[in-house]
Amino acid sequence: MGEVRYERVGAAAVLTIDRPERRNAVDGATARELREGLERFEADARARALILTGAGGEAFCAGADLKAMDLDVDDPAGPMGFSRLAASKPTIAAIDGWCLAGGLELALWCDLRVATPASTFGCFERRWGVPLIDGGTQRLPRVVGLGRALDLILSGRSVGAEEAERIGLVTGVTAPGGHLERALELAETLAAFPQETMLADRRAAIEGLGMPLADGLALEHRLGRETLAAAARGAARFAGGAGRHGGPVDTPSADPGTDAR
Repeated sequence: MGEVRYERVGAAAVLTIDRPERRNAVDGATARELREGLERFEADARARALILTGAGGEAFCAGADLKAMDLDVDDPAGPMGFSRLAASKPTIAAIDGWCLAGGLELALWCDLRVATPASTFGCFERRWGVPLIDGGTQRLPRVVGLGRALDLILSGRSVGAEEAERIGLVTGVTAPGGHLERALELAETLAAFPQETMLADRRAAIEGLGMPLADGLALEHRLGRETLAAAARGAARFAGGAGRHGGPVDTPSADPGTDAR
C-alpha cells in the first residue's frame, strides 16, 4: 500500500492514512487502499479490532481531497473507501488533530473514538457547499442525538476535544500523543473477552437501533440464543472463580502476534 499503511499490532489491525502533506485527505487511490485494508482486516481471524488513524500529528483526516476531486460518489462501498460497508468486528478511531468533513464521517463509522486534546471536529464541507455522503447524516445523529447533530451539520462549526467528549462524539480524550496507545489498549481489552457473545451483542445494538422495539428485542433474542453454548462456558468459568473483581475471564485462543507491513 502507498497512501495507507496496514500493520498488525497484537490483537489489532492498525490502518493509517499516510498523506500528511495533504492533512491525510482522501483521494481515489487512498479510498481504494482503505477498502483493501478493511478487507484484509476482515479476512484475518486473529485481528480482533481495527484501529483507524492518521499519520503526521496534524490531522486524523481532513476529508476528501478537494484538489484531486476523483472520489466516486456512486461507489457501493462509499466514496471515502468503506463508509457504506459494515465491519463484522469492533472498530476504533484514534484521532489527533483535524477530523473534518469526510474524515469525521470515517471516525463516525468506527464504534469507538479516542482523541487528543488538540483534536478538532467539524462538518467543514458546509462552507464549500459539499454534501455529507459518507454516512455523516445517518451516523452523527445516532452518536450524539438529532439536535446536536443538526447543530453541527447545519452550522459547520468546529468542535474541540473537550466539547466532543461532553456531547459523546468521542469516547474519551487522551494525553497529548496518546491516542494510538489508548486505542491499542482498548483493542487488547476487547480481544480478551469471549468473542462470540461480544460480537453478537455488538451486532444486536447496531442493527437494532433503527428497528421498532419489538423487532429489536426479537433480534437480540435470536442472536443471544445462538451464543448460549459460549455463555454456558463463560458461566462455568465464573463459577470456578474466573473474572471476579474485574479480572480477566477469557483470552484469545491464539496469540495474535505482530505483523507490520
